[in-house]
Amino acid sequence: MIGVTLIILLSLLALAIPVAAVLGVLGLSLSALYSPLPLTLAMGEMAWATSNNFLLVAIPLFVLLGEILLRSGIAERMYNALVLWMPWLPGGLMHSNIAACAMFAATSGSSVATAATIGTVAAGEIEKHGYSERLFLGTIAAGGTLGILIPPSINMIVYGVLTDTSIPRLYLAGLIPGLILACLFSLTVLVICWLRPELGGVPKKASWQQRIKALPDLIPPLVIFIAVIGSIYGGLATATESAALGVIAALGVAAWHGKLSFRMLKMAFEGTMRTTAMIMAILIAAYFLNFVITAIGLTAQVNSAITELQLSPLQLLIVVIAFYVVLGMFMETLSMMVATVPIITPVIIGAGFDPVWFGVMIVILLEMAMITPPVGINLYVVQGLRKKGKINDVIIGASPFVIALLAMLIALTIWPEIALWLPSVASN
Repeated sequence: MIGVTLIILLSLLALAIPVAAVLGVLGLSLSALYSPLPLTLAMGEMAWATSNNFLLVAIPLFVLLGEILLRSGIAERMYNALVLWMPWLPGGLMHSNIAACAMFAATSGSSVATAATIGTVAAGEIEKHGYSERLFLGTIAAGGTLGILIPPSINMIVYGVLTDTSIPRLYLAGLIPGLILACLFSLTVLVICWLRPELGGVPKKASWQQRIKALPDLIPPLVIFIAVIGSIYGGLATATESAALGVIAALGVAAWHGKLSFRMLKMAFEGTMRTTAMIMAILIAAYFLNFVITAIGLTAQVNSAITELQLSPLQLLIVVIAFYVVLGMFMETLSMMVATVPIITPVIIGAGFDPVWFGVMIVILLEMAMITPPVGINLYVVQGLRKKGKINDVIIGASPFVIALLAMLIALTIWPEIALWLPSVASN
């Protein structure tokens, strides 16, 4: 049964069928092959139950928040301010790319939105200051992945819903690893530019007067982050309500800068509808698939097969990490998550691992999938911002940052407290 499932899945992916359709067709195929009952009758209920989940309402709100920040120019002002504060480091604006991605990640919840937004703002600086185009683009692709790790995170909401894990605890667990990973990305740039100074471009000079004058442009992302995360841990709002507060804060900032207009809102709403429709289609299809594989006994079969291997907890974790690294090369991250997490997580928890900690591990593995070819979505997002050149340039530029992601996984395995300390402090 496991072999047949993999053959159908890989065949559908090879045909370049949209991911939501792949998951739906796989569910229908498994139902027809292995179920004596017509499981397709549950499709309507699955669609309604998924769409009616209160926690998932946060997804379009966080998407809208990111769209408002992009369309109103708040993200561009933030990036331009960071450019003035970080040119002294070897690698100059490449550190600004990573820092801007980290700040935008703290408001948007989406890696694709983060990479697209910062990439749109930063792309014009490459030739102007003589940077290595490959490495510069790599910092945007890798930095963009922080969008799903630093809270708020759409993928963490999905993980929390799939595994019945506390989303506030997941948000807290992702904060410190997210900041450490941003530092590791910057350290990667430092090492490369130390070994190859010609890749670091010409430093941009800025006076202290210019830097201080630009500081107010760094305040809006901080205000929105406090509105979103602070409202959750202050007991003022749920994760979904905090997303709505973030949208209100973003609209307020846009109005303050005189950028709140009907045209801006129309573009933001259109972008939100497109992205949300894609995400919800994948989730509905994935929920149906998960229902089918549970009903036909595939989940129990996978658990039994893993148990028979008699692996130690560490060996099991290594196998799971290797599985996600390979799968991430061929499958879109959100669909990979919703298709595998309900099967893998019970096995991991049964081995004694913390579900909150594993949620952070999964998100980092998804980050790695976003910058590993041939299906790394951030690679294509960044390539789409260019007017010329091959995607190989982006792939090569992003490859050193895979090492930083692996280092983060190893650190979390050795010291799980990196992720679990903040949630434990908040619960006391």
